[in-house]
Amino acid sequence: MDLMKGKKGLIFGVSNTHGIAYGIAKEIYEAGGEIAFTYANEAMEKRVRPIAESFGAKIIMECDVTKEEDVKKVFDECEKVYGKLDFVVHAVAFANKEDLTGRFIDTTKAGWDLALGISAYSLVTVCKYAENVMNEGGSIFAMTYLGSILSVPGYNVMGVAKAALESSMRFLSVDLGKKGVRVNCLSAGPVKTLAAMGIGGFSKMLKAAVARAPLGRNVALEDVGKAGLFLASDLSSGMTGEVIYADCGCHSAYASAEEMDILSNNLEL
Repeated sequence: MDLMKGKKGLIFGVSNTHGIAYGIAKEIYEAGGEIAFTYANEAMEKRVRPIAESFGAKIIMECDVTKEEDVKKVFDECEKVYGKLDFVVHAVAFANKEDLTGRFIDTTKAGWDLALGISAYSLVTVCKYAENVMNEGGSIFAMTYLGSILSVPGYNVMGVAKAALESSMRFLSVDLGKKGVRVNCLSAGPVKTLAAMGIGGFSKMLKAAVARAPLGRNVALEDVGKAGLFLASDLSSGMTGEVIYADCGCHSAYASAEEMDILSNNLEL
């Protein structure tokens, strides 16, 4: 498969071989794409470097997405090595654990600023420095989740951050569209990743997704990877400003028949 042959791009957020960013990178690489990788800090380098090297990466750089100078350095290096880029994947998100548990009303101002800064504003920074390094017809997309539009127990401030991410994506799609660059979001269903396991009640989220999804199962890492490949490739050439769902249809269903029976039996109307 040579769908991405000759295509060069950059992925922010790969941290291990079990994460969504890795699943996307794998599909792009196997389709012939060349990928540059970043890691957040020295501690993460030992995880990311072996992965990047296994994909033959020419660029493996430290980058704190909250620091504009770091992001600029990465794109400067990409321009030096590749000339122009065809795709950029933003798979970066973080919130303090205490701001993902308990009541949302207890979210601290510091926790709010941290979650939205890393998880949402960083996409603005990435697009700002990607703009002049992207080929016409290029694609930028960010990872999101259903908690952006629905309240999900245990997701709290991250849901607000993902809502801000999606809204930012729409405005960015207008700015970069003038240069022929697409900006989208990919909303994945719950996948068993190391990052996801840090969300309180995640096992219940997995079960609820199975109960609600029209396909009757959870989305697999490979499913999300293929959706990412689609967005990175020319197959999605006419799509921008969109949230694409890869969640086995979970977002489209109010409740399964079984859930409706349980709810109706436990409520007096």
